[in-house]
Amino acid sequence: MKTDLLSWQFWALASAGFAALTAILAKVGVENVGSDLATWIRTIVVLLVVSAILFASGQFQPLHTISGKSYVFLALSGMATGASWICYFRALKLGEAARVAPLDKLSVVMVAVFGVLFLGENLSLPNWLGIALIAGGAVLVSYRG
Repeated sequence: MKTDLLSWQFWALASAGFAALTAILAKVGVENVGSDLATWIRTIVVLLVVSAILFASGQFQPLHTISGKSYVFLALSGMATGASWICYFRALKLGEAARVAPLDKLSVVMVAVFGVLFLGENLSLPNWLGIALIAGGAVLVSYRG
């Protein structure tokens, strides 16, 4: 089990599981609340939980030890996360979780394309086939037919 906790696959699957719970729990939570307020409440909870984890695990590091480049890119990532959450909660407010979440997961396809274009990552033909299947599957699951 210790080896599993050190693998990226374990953490990626855990992330997927929590993301699935997020969609279901958020859909219920946003029912009688504005989507932006719901996003704000969620953000406060995330801030508190991550702060507790950092301090409890001793992972907090002095802020002056972080490079300017890291600050810029983490700030940009935070803005993108905030925009994503606002859009996601609005979509959940307006649509069904079973249709919203698959379209949201088109981010997987976009990450693959952006990784190749901007990070110089290489993907094989089977990788591209998988990306195409993810895209097609997301569209089909979200389709109301």
